[in-house]
Amino acid sequence: MRIVILGSGRGSNAEAILLAQQAGRLGRARVVQIFSDKPAAGILALGPRFGVPAQFVDPAPFKTKLEGEGEARFIAAIRACAPDLVVLAGFMRVLKPGFLDAFAGKIINLHPSLLPQFPGLDGIGQAFRAGVKVTGCTVHYVTLEVDAGKIIEQAPVPVVPGETLETLTAKVHAAEHALLPAVIARLSEAMP
Repeated sequence: MRIVILGSGRGSNAEAILLAQQAGRLGRARVVQIFSDKPAAGILALGPRFGVPAQFVDPAPFKTKLEGEGEARFIAAIRACAPDLVVLAGFMRVLKPGFLDAFAGKIINLHPSLLPQFPGLDGIGQAFRAGVKVTGCTVHYVTLEVDAGKIIEQAPVPVVPGETLETLTAKVHAAEHALLPAVIARLSEAMP
């Protein structure tokens, strides 16, 4: 299973995937490319460290969505990698129909809450402020509606008395780093 990772930030979830691959825990999956919409994103530094090509793709003209020329550049770059799965690992852009149609059924996202609760930005903060007893993370297929695609798997994280936003964030990130590579491995083993 050929994997392309898209990310906008430091790349901690991408690093978890690459570490799992390095340790032989990614099933039949292999990361073939990393792309970012930010030229200085930390995720791009993972490429040389793990021997995976990593490159910036200009997302212009929009700041928060992938549409128009930027969308066309991303589609062309990803298609050239012939991916079986496109993994959004902190990719902070809303995807539009052109992109979703180009990779229909092949795009997964990791979200830091137990969807359908707390979709959108700041899932951990939303859960913390709501005072829930359990939150977590979700891997789901990407659809037009943000964080509303079919859920593949979730990992619960208990919120304990005296929890701070910082400690909860660390716990959810740890759960994400375990869940995402495990889901990718399972999907790869199920692939014909």
